[in-house]
Amino acid sequence: MTIPFLAPRESYLELKEEIDSAYQRVMNSGTYILGEEVRQFETDFATYCGSKHCVGVASGLDALILSLKALGIEEGDEVIVPSHTFIATWLAVTSVKAIPIPVEPDPATFNINSDQLECAITSKTRAIIAVHLYGLPADLPAISYICKKHNLFLIEDAAQAHGARVNGTRIGSHGDAVCWSFYPGKNLGAFGDGGAITTNSDIIAERTRILGNYGSKKKYENEVCGVNSRLDPLQAAMLRVKLNHLDRWNKHRQEIADIYISSLTGTGIELPVIPVNYDHVWHLFVIRHPRRDSLQEYLAKNDIISLIHYPIPPHLQEAYRSNDLIGHRYPIAEKMAEQVISLPIGPHIGDQTAHFIAGCVLNFLASNSS
Repeated sequence: MTIPFLAPRESYLELKEEIDSAYQRVMNSGTYILGEEVRQFETDFATYCGSKHCVGVASGLDALILSLKALGIEEGDEVIVPSHTFIATWLAVTSVKAIPIPVEPDPATFNINSDQLECAITSKTRAIIAVHLYGLPADLPAISYICKKHNLFLIEDAAQAHGARVNGTRIGSHGDAVCWSFYPGKNLGAFGDGGAITTNSDIIAERTRILGNYGSKKKYENEVCGVNSRLDPLQAAMLRVKLNHLDRWNKHRQEIADIYISSLTGTGIELPVIPVNYDHVWHLFVIRHPRRDSLQEYLAKNDIISLIHYPIPPHLQEAYRSNDLIGHRYPIAEKMAEQVISLPIGPHIGDQTAHFIAGCVLNFLASNSS
């Protein structure tokens, strides 16, 4: 039997009675845009994150775009971004006609290297987007300090890090705006697209809510040119159910990660490094190996589906071919793109399966030791 990389249907089967009840509750309510389900999820998620506000939106990308707009980022402004990340981080910046300024990752953590940030700051820099990649928080203490020192906005791309902690505090309120995705494969995933912004700022919360509702706070009175980006009440109701199980699911992810780490330490596989006092929630378990493609083929022959996050760095994507970045090299991001491979992890992976996957990786290494 094939071991899938993702199995989002499993969360439905596990929570079928609760989710079906939530579905019926929304359908019977007659409210299919915004309403009490969205308001209640926003309250629940803000409380979970330790933030004052949560604003539901249609996707994680929309959360980033609306946050940038709410902060007044506009054409010609520079926003520092990681060179190694999902392209949505960059797309949000170019969507508001600002300029993405890439900074290389720390090879040990995959996250943006805070030691290189100040070298990238210019008179045009307005913000830094810190991505908590794969479920590990970025270096928030250092990045927050740099933002305050240079009077920059801090936006967190937390799409992969629901429940992660830094120094015992959950992410969700460190930056000016924290942007979330509820894509089905996330640790807290909906059954369709969805996203949110958490913040402690009354002003940012109000601006993002207005911008995502056609620029309107009161119906038919449009204060600014906004868009339609609202969290669907059906998804909100199901997210309310799932939120109650998130910490348990994250704990299981940690247990699977522990099996991988204990099995693969000292084998030549480059494993993730977790800084002291950082809680990784293991949205992805990403390793590095110079013969990545061969390893992926070997796993596939053993009915294990793995994925590559991400095979092409943003600066090499066709979408940015006309950007000023042409000719610039980001060797760490490029090397990662050639070597990273993600092993299956999630609530659908049991201990025995994790041991089998780790064993297959070990067998590959043994067969290629010469």
